[in-house]
Amino acid sequence: MTVHRARAAAFAAVLTAAALSLTACGSAGSSAKSGDAAQGGAKDAKTATSAADFGGMDGLIAAAKKEGKLHVITLPRDWANYGKIIDSFKAKYGIEVEEENPDGSSQDEINAINSRKGQDRAPDVVDLGSAFALQAVKDGILAPYKVATFDKVPDTMKDANGAAVNDYGGYVSIGCDAKKIANCPKTFADLLKPEYKGQVALNGNPTKSGSAFGGVYAAALANGGSLDNIQPGIDFFGKLKQSGNFNPVESTPATVEKGETPISIDWSYLNAGYTDEFKDKGVDWKVSIPTDGSYAQFYNQAVNKWAPHPAAARLWQEYLFSTEGQNLFLGGYATPSTFEALKKDGTLDAAGAAKLPAVEKPFTTFPTVDQINAAKKVVTENWTKAIAG
Repeated sequence: MTVHRARAAAFAAVLTAAALSLTACGSAGSSAKSGDAAQGGAKDAKTATSAADFGGMDGLIAAAKKEGKLHVITLPRDWANYGKIIDSFKAKYGIEVEEENPDGSSQDEINAINSRKGQDRAPDVVDLGSAFALQAVKDGILAPYKVATFDKVPDTMKDANGAAVNDYGGYVSIGCDAKKIANCPKTFADLLKPEYKGQVALNGNPTKSGSAFGGVYAAALANGGSLDNIQPGIDFFGKLKQSGNFNPVESTPATVEKGETPISIDWSYLNAGYTDEFKDKGVDWKVSIPTDGSYAQFYNQAVNKWAPHPAAARLWQEYLFSTEGQNLFLGGYATPSTFEALKKDGTLDAAGAAKLPAVEKPFTTFPTVDQINAAKKVVTENWTKAIAG
């Protein structure tokens, strides 16, 4: 499994307001004709808010097949099992999937929606970090759509109208090479123990990296902070630096494999992936979700309001949130948003779920854009001086 650093940094959507310009502009293509009317007497596919508007799933499938194409953007095939998900969708429905800019960012996706209105090469669907998704809903560039399993997604993980819905994600976790560390830490409190001197690393700088920012947020929650107060997390890493335990080397797959970052605070789906990836290379990678600082971040699925293939876009959403689609995310070490519902009704892929680190305290209340922006400001102003020296 090759972990895309660029895609991992997409979680930095919560960190930066600077837009990344989309280099491909191209000329306008032909507008999709299939959105003019769905099959079976259903309403316009571009305004359909559920499969019922197509007369049911059969009507939606027929309309999507008539379009014959789906344009996706910023979906690395080795990220959260997207390669298998895309191939399975194509095999199931016989719809061509055009893949573009796999290592791009959430801002690239937003730029593509705004710059390609009326073009056949516009993205039909997007996969957005939470801050970008919330803003896109406010800007009115996403189409409200409720999949059949909409009610299985927790209320705190979706827009009420279905314009953007959490699909998969992960928790801040502590990864540890058990062949180098005698007793792997399981909490933030553990990380301050003298035995971990020079061992504890972050995946990047929290002023730039989404996973590192998440690590600071989780540390704040573990040390009396809140979604409105990230400072205790910065203070924690200041103590970690003063104790000599903080490792300034930013963890990557290469540093994990080489043993340079034997303890790494990172998203659970990245850490869990290392367990299998480096098993045959002498790394016994163990992963724990800290019970004293549970913090999660999920990606949002959404349909472009001006999708050139509106029926296929909606069928893609149905597939991602179906039992099959949600279980496929498990194959990429990601936690599906309907995890608890699948577990309750007995349809959760047990083998895939077994590879995820246990979560004792599920995190279901996510920071707002205002909270994120406020936290970003505090981190930007205070991080460097906290770990200086």
